Amino acid sequence: MQEREVVMYTDGGCIGNPGQGGYGIILEFTNGKHTVSKEISQGYALTTNNRMELMAVIRGLEELKRERLSVVIYSDSKYVVDAVNKKWLFTWDSKNFMLRGKSRLNADLWKRFIKCYRLHKVKLIWLKGHNQNPYNERCDDLVSQAIKRGKLLKDAGYI
Repeated sequence: MQEREVVMYTDGGCIGNPGQGGYGIILEFTNGKHTVSKEISQGYALTTNNRMELMAVIRGLEELKRERLSVVIYSDSKYVVDAVNKKWLFTWDSKNFMLRGKSRLNADLWKRFIKCYRLHKVKLIWLKGHNQNPYNERCDDLVSQAIKRGKLLKDAGYI
């Protein structure tokens, strides 16, 4: 049986930081013969850039209906990519996201990320933002459109 692969491009951003924000995702599903693409975006009334970068990856992973997929994620967020690839996230997790008696920033989203990350074989790759990559540029457009179209959600985890 052909291994199913998902390629995901993500972006998150804000107008002001904190401010109105959103995320954009492009998912490409391949089963060896066919590729299907899907775009997802959502805006938030008040959030931060890092939260939206992380939320983009989370929502992309949560969108996957099967487990144990091979997933390659391209993100322009050093915050997200380095936390995973440099293993910082797993140290934070082992300490229940506590740092000097306080909860680590964005712990709610990191916990949510870990749950869906562990369901798949995930590889995160950093790509430079605003560097003419058509997928990254499209994700950036999706972020802007999500903020502009209104229907902004409340980011319950943003304090």
